[in-house]
Formats: sequence, structure tokens, C-alpha cells
Amino acid sequence: MQTAEAEVIRLNKSDNVVTARRALPAGVLLAAEGVTTLAEIPAGHKVATAPIASGEAVRKYNQIIGFATADIAPGAHVHVQNVEVHGFERDYAFGSEMHPTAYFNNSEQAVFQGIRRPDGKVGTRNYIGILTSVNCSATVARYIAQSFDEAMLADYPNVDGVVALVHSTGCGMAGTGEGMDNLQRVLWGYARHPNFGGVIMVGLGCEAAQIDFLLDAYGIERGPRFRTFNIQNEGGTRQTVARGVEIIREMLPAVNEVKREAIPASELTLALQCGGSDAYSGITANPALGAAADLLVRHGGTAILSETPEIYGAEHLLTRRAVSEAVGQKLVERIRWWEDYTARNKGEMNNNPSPGNKAGGLTTILEKSLGAVAKGGTTNLVDVYKYGEPVTAKGFVFMDSPGYDPCSITGQVASGANLVCFTTGRGSVYGCKPVPSMKLATNGPMYRRLSEDMDINCGAILEEGYSVEEMGQVIFERLLEVASGSPTKSEELGFGDSEFVPWQIGAVM
Repeated sequence: MQTAEAEVIRLNKSDNVVTARRALPAGVLLAAEGVTTLAEIPAGHKVATAPIASGEAVRKYNQIIGFATADIAPGAHVHVQNVEVHGFERDYAFGSEMHPTAYFNNSEQAVFQGIRRPDGKVGTRNYIGILTSVNCSATVARYIAQSFDEAMLADYPNVDGVVALVHSTGCGMAGTGEGMDNLQRVLWGYARHPNFGGVIMVGLGCEAAQIDFLLDAYGIERGPRFRTFNIQNEGGTRQTVARGVEIIREMLPAVNEVKREAIPASELTLALQCGGSDAYSGITANPALGAAADLLVRHGGTAILSETPEIYGAEHLLTRRAVSEAVGQKLVERIRWWEDYTARNKGEMNNNPSPGNKAGGLTTILEKSLGAVAKGGTTNLVDVYKYGEPVTAKGFVFMDSPGYDPCSITGQVASGANLVCFTTGRGSVYGCKPVPSMKLATNGPMYRRLSEDMDINCGAILEEGYSVEEMGQVIFERLLEVASGSPTKSEELGFGDSEFVPWQIGAVM
């Protein structure tokens, strides 16, 4: 009989499962747990450490992650074949775990080299953006952007690029309601984003998402750095492309004039994101990112957690940190909205995890959510926002969004995020323009396999003995470097032109 005392991870003494550090064959004695594996246990998967009766709760993180569908013996593989999700009561205990934030004093304030805009907002990059009101102007927008290659921009070294952010909606939709509200908030948020030194918006002319309506609704004024036009008025494709190229050439000298300066970390707004998660996500990268988010909040900055379906079943951990019952109820209201939304579309909240998540050891949405919530650290939840709604609070906040990563991050950027941190266990090759995206690997094997795409190996928590807090410090220091202009792996690879995905709600008509 083999012995593997250190080959599993126990997260809480009250848990009735542990997680395998590596693939374990049947017949391995887990000496610390006093059980022997009854079957092969893949890396990241769970082993029962006590008898779990049919219908009994399966516990990990000292929280319920599901319920046994059959009697589970100690040493058995605990996964989709013997665990299910059904409703259970959660105590929201609004504000019960709220505590004072230990802010750093002025002499300890972290700084980065950022770009201060005339309106006082701070950018971490300096792009010219081409936004589209409708899919019908997407190709024209791309043609305009393609006119500005590296050679064309060589004389403008302070301009990070010209990017066309196109989407698949803007017409064939209701002129009012949740879908149009989402699109307008996203376009407004990007039009005003401090990572853009200049923006042009291109429409077709007859679409539902009229540019003038957007400008009126959000009080946006045209000017030298924000120009709009449409294909029908310009006389067709060639004339519109020529007009766009002409305007951007006029913008380039002024956009290039920016200079980076020392700016306090309180001006950073960090989008917290995960994708391609595995069982290690909630053990390494997510809590380490949470520790980095805590540091940012303590420096006066803002961290945005999102992906409402992927906090489902763990939302009570956030409501307990809410600064008021009203803030906690705003989060619960979004959970209830999602329950209704999925039901009326003949879906369910447990449509997660994905096949890749399950292969990585995640069994239920409850387990996935408990790991995902760890990205939010430990500070108070100060407010809850709708998708793409401008974030005005400092501290840890939540923004409602789908769990689909490009769509969620699009909303976070529209809300004001000027940095993105993205944890991944299976490996995600994501990038984001105009905001740099830093990817954190949850485990060493994947980090080494996808090293050209990963920025930090949080698997060092298991492999090299880093504490979560130490890895959080590593992440925070790298975030300051990235905010100061140091490129991420996704930026080096040129990612970010195709990841703009506004959340579509409602019928396509």
C-alpha cells in the first residue's frame, strides 16, 4: 500500500472532502486523514474523508458545495457522479462581518506612473478608440483601424495603438429596456474611458442605437477628442473610411503629447476576473488575487468583482461584508433577477461548471462560486452596480454581469476599470483593449505549458511554499508595474481587438 500523507489539501477541519494535489491511484493511504483511496483520483479532484449519506451536504471551505446523490464511502472519488445541487437556505446576515479597513497612511501610499486626463481621470494606457453604434458599421471601423499599423504610428511613440471595438448588436432590438440600457452604458463608459486619448464613433445611420440618443442620454459632447459620423451621411464605405482616417490623423499629434507622472494607487480600479477555472483556483490564484485586492483597497483604490452566476451559492459571504443592509439587498436583488432570467429562458443557475471546469475538479456551481468569491478579498462590500454602470465608490464593489468572461470584463471596463487581473486554471488566452489584462495561473503545470500567455504562477503557493499573502504582494507590485506601462503577456501577443462583448438581453427582432 502506498502512503501519500502530503498529497491532499484540507481547507477546513469541518470539511468532509479533501483535494488531491496530484493524480492518486486507488489504494493510496492518506495517513493524515486515515482513509485509503478507493478509486483513481485525478489531480484537483475530491476525496471523501468521512461517510457521506445520500442527501447529506458535501462540505468544502466549511461551506456546502452540494448534496450526495448516493451513500459515499471514505476514500471515494467525490464528483458529478455522486453530487448534485438543490436549493438550501443561506443566512445573509447583512453586515455581520463588516470591519474597519486598515488604510495605509500617506507616507506609505503606493504610486505608479499613470496618465492624468484633463477631466482628472487617470489612464494606464493611451489608445485611440473606434466605437460602433451598430454591427453594420463594424467592417468600416476595422478598415479605419487597419490603416494605422506600426509604421504609420512610428512617429507617435506615446500612442499605444488604434483599436476598433465592434459588436454584434445595436439594431433588431427594443429601443428601450434592459438590452438597450446595457449597450448605452457600455458605449458611454468606453467613450469616456481614461485609457483613450481620443475616440471616434461610427454608425450606419438608421439603427436603433442612434448616436445622438446616446449623447443626449449621457450628456456627452462632441469635441476634438470625441468625433461621430455615420456611413449613410458620409456617402458609403470608402468615404467613411477616408473620413475616419482623416480624423485620427488630426488627433494623433495631440494624443501623443501625454506624459506619465507619479500618481497614487488610489486612482487604480481593478477588474477581478476568472475563467477556465479549476479546483486550484479557490486555493491559490483567487485568494492571492483577493489579497492583492485588499492591498489596493487599503491604498484607497477600487476592486470590482463581477460574474453574478459565479457567486451564486456564495453570495451570503458577500452580504455579511456589506456596509449596510441596503447594499446587501442590492446584491440579493441581482441574484433573484438571475434566478428569474435563467428560469424564463428555460435554463438554471447550475448550468455551470463547464466541461473544462469539471475536468479540473469543480463539481458544482456552489463549489466554483466559493472559489470565485475569494478574488474579492476580505474588505467591506461598499456598493453594488448594474452592468456597465459607472463605479463611483472607492473600495471593494460588485458589478452585475454574466459569467462569460469577455462580456463580464467589457462591463467592468465600461464601469471604469483601468486594470484587469484574470485568474485561470485550465488556461485562458484572453487580452483586453484598451485596458491591460494580467493573467494568473492557478497551478504550475499549466503555467509552464502556457508560459507565453501567463504573467504569474500562483501555483508557487503549493509548489514553493509561498503564502497567499506573499503571492498577493507579488501580484500587487506587478499591477503597479503594468499600470505604469509595462506590457502584459496578452499585450505582447497583440490580444484585445476581438474581446469587446456587450451583454445582450432581450429578443432579436
